[in-house]
Amino acid sequence: MAELTVEGLVLSSQALGEQDRLLVTLTADQGLLRLAAPGARRPRSSLAAAVPLAHLRLQIGGGRGLRRIRQLQVLHHYGALGARLETLAAGQALCELALAMVGADDPAEAQLAHLLLQLQRLEELVAERGPALEALALLVQGGLQQLALGGYALPLQTCAHSGAPLEPPIGEWSWRCSLLSAEGLVIGAVAGSPVQLNPSELALLQRLTRPHLPRRRDGELMGPEPVWLNLLQLLECWCREHLNRPIRALRLLRSCYGNMANQPPDPA
Repeated sequence: MAELTVEGLVLSSQALGEQDRLLVTLTADQGLLRLAAPGARRPRSSLAAAVPLAHLRLQIGGGRGLRRIRQLQVLHHYGALGARLETLAAGQALCELALAMVGADDPAEAQLAHLLLQLQRLEELVAERGPALEALALLVQGGLQQLALGGYALPLQTCAHSGAPLEPPIGEWSWRCSLLSAEGLVIGAVAGSPVQLNPSELALLQRLTRPHLPRRRDGELMGPEPVWLNLLQLLECWCREHLNRPIRALRLLRSCYGNMANQPPDPA
């Protein structure tokens, strides 16, 4: 088989033999590619940059079976996310979502573009020393949008039982809608539902289909930490029901938050 040049984001990596790595890479035209990076674990290897969160241009070869990376060029590496646990966990969760939804030979141009955009936003959050709560908000928004791109959208506009519009009655604090993980959101407080939303929470959730995070006029993020954690639980429940693999980094992300999660990090 002729050699091929592709661009992609490395989603995961594991040891292969004594010195090689096995990569799973998200590409626009060929979906997920499993590739061997020969000698990538050797000191000073020319393929040492073949690691998760690296956006690479790859020259690959080989015939049947596992194809091998011949050369690579680093287009960008999102290693800066590792400076903060919440941004790293959010980035890892988005990569896990792609692993769960995209198959080999499935065109994934929109998925790749969306994932790169979300990683860029997380990277900007690190560079600007922004509030930790924004990493959680970016993950919830990015995750819901990524699920929609993959064909697993959570319906946000109509009741899953009655078909009635989901129109949050702002100010009616006794009103609730409930998540039924196999179906969607239904109007009313349903016993046994893992997540219930009040009108303000539903209104915030519905705004997450837009390109940017919901903000007040002063630029501050809308919604306190408990609301975003409730929306994270909703995302977790939907993923657990509809995807074939757990998104482990969501649990790690949840562990990052406490009373100080909405405060900017201390100056270096």
